[in-house]
Formats: sequence, C-alpha cells, structure tokens
Amino acid sequence: MAKTSIIARQKKREKMVEQYAAKREELKKAGDYAALDKLPKNSSKVRLKNRCQLSGRPKGYVRYFGISRVALRDMALNGKIPGLKKASW
Repeated sequence: MAKTSIIARQKKREKMVEQYAAKREELKKAGDYAALDKLPKNSSKVRLKNRCQLSGRPKGYVRYFGISRVALRDMALNGKIPGLKKASW
C-alpha cells in the first residue's frame, strides 16, 4: 500500500488538472505560452501518474481495470471480476 500522503498528493493533482483544463486548452489554442507558464505546474495533465484505485500502487498498473496487477490477481482468484479466471492448460 502506498503512503497516504502520496495518494493525497495524486488526488490533489487530479482536482487541479480538472480545475484548470479549460483554461489551459484556451491558452494553448491562443498560443499564449507566457500565461500558460504562470499556471500551477500541478495543473498539467502530464504530471499525473497512473495509480491503483485500491492500493495506490504506481507500478504494474492495468489500464483496462484501473488497478494494479497484484490487486487484479487477488480479485480474479476470489471471483470478483466476471469472466476472468486463472489460465490452466
């Protein structure tokens, strides 16, 4: 499990990206890079990191499910993801 401070920081960035999205898009279309540079750095979408929704783990992220490989395996073995099961041949 990731530290709660790291998860909180990520959530703060997500809110900030959403808050400034329209303004950033408007400034990009206008080509006003000086004004764009004055916006908070954390309002840039590039600074977001894919993290597991359950544990906050940054590595092994499975985009389709939005969780890490570890959480995906646990949920699949417990039968919590319909249609997904461990391969055996």
